[in-house]
Amino acid sequence: MAPTFERAVVTGGAGFLGSHLCEKLLAAGTEVCCLDNFLTGTPGNLAHLLSDPRFRLVRCDVTDFVHVPGDVDLVVHLASPASPADYLRLPIHTLKVGSIGTLHALGLAKDKGARFVLASTSETYGDPQVHPQPESYWGHVNPVGPRGVYDEAKRFAEALTTAYRSTHGVDTAIVRIFNTYGPRMRADDGRAIPTFVGQAMTGRPLTVTGDGRQTRSVCYVDDMVRGVLAVAQGELAGPVNVGNPDEMTVLEIAQRIVEVTGSRSEIDFVDAVVDDPKVRRPDTTLIESALGWRPIVSWEVGIARTVAWFAAESRVA
Repeated sequence: MAPTFERAVVTGGAGFLGSHLCEKLLAAGTEVCCLDNFLTGTPGNLAHLLSDPRFRLVRCDVTDFVHVPGDVDLVVHLASPASPADYLRLPIHTLKVGSIGTLHALGLAKDKGARFVLASTSETYGDPQVHPQPESYWGHVNPVGPRGVYDEAKRFAEALTTAYRSTHGVDTAIVRIFNTYGPRMRADDGRAIPTFVGQAMTGRPLTVTGDGRQTRSVCYVDDMVRGVLAVAQGELAGPVNVGNPDEMTVLEIAQRIVEVTGSRSEIDFVDAVVDDPKVRRPDTTLIESALGWRPIVSWEVGIARTVAWFAAESRVA
């Protein structure tokens, strides 16, 4: 039986993925302390949790300090801008939270004797020359390209996490998160799915970069949270890929969103993005064989839930 945690700290918990993780931990009986500076996350993502006495939300920039009184047995380090629009706008903070922020979060885990889970990214593989991407692949990253601020921040965070494990004996794990989607994504975060949904719902053309043949493997947020928690509850040090191995072209994603929204929007092709990965698909053999995890929410179900959430949000707004 998987271990349960008494008290967890989640950095970046007010973000899209972090808010779902906080929710799931609370549902499992874990007390949760969420640290966030609201640079890209929002307290609104956690509004429904604030009345729970087992939940605490603290405004905190983990690049400055991390202090949490009391016992902690799990630290999940999610804090970081995670979309191109955000990390291109905030390049230095992205590098700082991946380096200094990771150092502080690891220090907390070391001090508390807690399990530490680093939320890394498929972007550590860069524009991959191996497909699909196994954890053993070292990647193909341009450190001085525009995306390097995110890619290299996460690669450094992985190295630092590994050093804390080998030098200080901290119980660490690294999860490499592949493209995730679902409710609570920001409409303006620049990622393909919220951009396409917003364009389709308002009848604007869907802007597909390049020729649209670049691929992505998208995972619904509920499946992603299950995967991250499966790694947290296990003994793997990682890195561990967590993602959906079903691969689609970006053009196919746009076309399917037009269909599910019933939109009459057309597809517009715009300039390709610098260093945009041409392919992206996780090799999930490790997590499937070691932990029995695999995604269970289909694209049809996941995108329907996502579109419904955006529609409800637009009516409220």
